[in-house]
Amino acid sequence: MTKTADDLFPNHDGAEIRRGPGQLHATGILPAHGIQALIREQEIWATREVEANQIQPASLDLRLGAQAYRLRASFLPGPERGVMECVEELTLHKIDLADGAVLETGCVYLVPLVEALALSERTSASANPKSSTGRLDVFTRVITDFGTEFDQVVAGYKGHLYLEIAPRTFPILVRSGSRLAQMRFRRGSHTSSDAEMKRLHEEVKLVDGEADIDGGIALTVNLMPDKEHEIVGYRAKRHSGVIDVDKVGAYDVLDFWDPVQVRPGKGLILDPDEFYILASREALHIPATHAAEMVAYNPLVGEFRVHYAGFFDPGFGAREAGGAGSRIVLEVRSHEVPFILEHGQIIGRFVLERLTDRPAVLYGAGLGSNYQRQGLKLSKHFKPL
Repeated sequence: MTKTADDLFPNHDGAEIRRGPGQLHATGILPAHGIQALIREQEIWATREVEANQIQPASLDLRLGAQAYRLRASFLPGPERGVMECVEELTLHKIDLADGAVLETGCVYLVPLVEALALSERTSASANPKSSTGRLDVFTRVITDFGTEFDQVVAGYKGHLYLEIAPRTFPILVRSGSRLAQMRFRRGSHTSSDAEMKRLHEEVKLVDGEADIDGGIALTVNLMPDKEHEIVGYRAKRHSGVIDVDKVGAYDVLDFWDPVQVRPGKGLILDPDEFYILASREALHIPATHAAEMVAYNPLVGEFRVHYAGFFDPGFGAREAGGAGSRIVLEVRSHEVPFILEHGQIIGRFVLERLTDRPAVLYGAGLGSNYQRQGLKLSKHFKPL
């Protein structure tokens, strides 16, 4: 079996560095027009044409290919093997996605993606689940040939992309072309220091009120009920129906979720391995010049995981993009033991990373974005409560 797909891709190494329109910085995350340039130059390659609405202000939606493989276990190929070599050893059965197929909870699947890469030595990439994917408790990770880390694509990578999919709570219906993950591309790295984030907060107010900045900007959980429904969140029901990931506003909330209420002055006890949707107390305002990302899970603040889909495009919650502040929806799962959350407790931090230059269109500004100006909000698949 061929280990690599280099012969599919042109060689861009050593190419002259080209700057996009108005590019201000040599390092940072590429905005939408930078991604479009990668497509034109075939650093992003696909088995069918990349659609315009896949390109977000600073990220690219990835599409599922025609087949899925049910696996015995998750894996990383390591530096000596291609992904499909591992799949041959681990596959239980093969699934055709052309007309749609159900991916069951408690199972691990791997799907080759429509998109592939032929990156130059100065461009790397990283991936994470889309917001709607995380809110369905669907765990996804991108894998590359010879990869030693999930969701990371090394600079200069030339090869195919594969998505590991593990539905945790709801079985999902997917098909070729469904979009469960997104990828962003960067030149070098410029994650903002605490000092830079403090200066930026003074200029644009990254969060409402004072900002707790220490290795990132703190987010706290909101356990004060909203006035309309008097709830603070949702707890997923087990053994519910199938959710078609491509349908919008198709499902009744109460068929899949139990609303969560908290008595005044009392905390919320997270039951082990149950899945909750909560919201942050703070509203975010991500400026046009930056993107934001949740800091990796920190066990020092509690044995729970928050926010599977932790990337925020420029303009998320920004007033100039019609946001006026957007709260972070928290996808929460406690591990091992029950854990009590109190109103205002720190549950995570986010950091900002500079873009090489400003995108022409911001999140929520004419893009049909589902989560601009959000409060406590389930994924786009559900009708309003």
